[in-house]
Amino acid sequence: MTEPQHVRQRDQGERKDLSYPPAPESLVVGVYDNHTHLEIADGVEPLTYREQLDRASAVGIRGIVQVGTDVATSTWGAEMAAVEPRMLAAVAVHPNETAVLEQRGELDAALEAIAALATRPRVRAVGETGLDYFRTTDPAGRAAQLRAFEAHIEIAKKNNLALQIHDRDAHDDVVATLRRVGAPERTVFHCFSGGEELAEICTQNGWYMSFAGTVTFKNAVTLREALERAPRSLLLVETDAPFLTPMPYRGRPNAPYLLPHTLRFMASHLGTDVTMLASQINSNTESVYGRWDDEPVTSQSNPFADQPPQS
Repeated sequence: MTEPQHVRQRDQGERKDLSYPPAPESLVVGVYDNHTHLEIADGVEPLTYREQLDRASAVGIRGIVQVGTDVATSTWGAEMAAVEPRMLAAVAVHPNETAVLEQRGELDAALEAIAALATRPRVRAVGETGLDYFRTTDPAGRAAQLRAFEAHIEIAKKNNLALQIHDRDAHDDVVATLRRVGAPERTVFHCFSGGEELAEICTQNGWYMSFAGTVTFKNAVTLREALERAPRSLLLVETDAPFLTPMPYRGRPNAPYLLPHTLRFMASHLGTDVTMLASQINSNTESVYGRWDDEPVTSQSNPFADQPPQS
């Protein structure tokens, strides 16, 4: 398919196999993908959001949370969630975008736009927001991240929305910020990347831990130790598609329909039945975001849906 005008193409770099992996066996009890980016294309076979969702539905994915990384993609997600019953939206400016916006004098306007989007129907989370010390190393850039992180936390609390946290090489400062300003009632560490210590902190504070395909990687020993430590009542699962494709397809494009690989790995590692884990994760997911059918979608078509987000 070559039609998807709504997507942004990701730089493929040195990757060799850009074909989508085959579909896994359908889940008996389906689950939700609580963090994905349908607007980013990542394969030689670009898929429209409808094709992505249809593939996901065919293997038991009950719904997805479409996550914004700037005003344009957050707007697209909010507009799409309003007309697509399988989608809810999260809106935010990604930490790695904040330093550039601060330099341009545009960060405050972007945060105001996110605050407005947070009031839209079927927007159920603020994210992804947080701190990224891997890509941002200069003090000014990190200061911009922190200011934006605190602003996003306030937006989430004001609108009684969940918070989806991006935390890369910044565990201590993320935790310190949440404790200092007060975490929203429902806080999620997206693509959980810590070990047992961070899992214990999350457990003590009732913060959710969302595991992505990284937990299946052979070298992710500390991540699996954190999975073992995490209470089942605080577990979520995600793809972070098109990134972090689970084994055995690491390096190829990721998509919501591949989520069963991660779920089955988690169940096997924890020594539990996959249907029981799916049921628990579904309960957790709906506790965080509400039900996908709590708010009706609008019946009219959305002319914005097929236009690419302009970053």
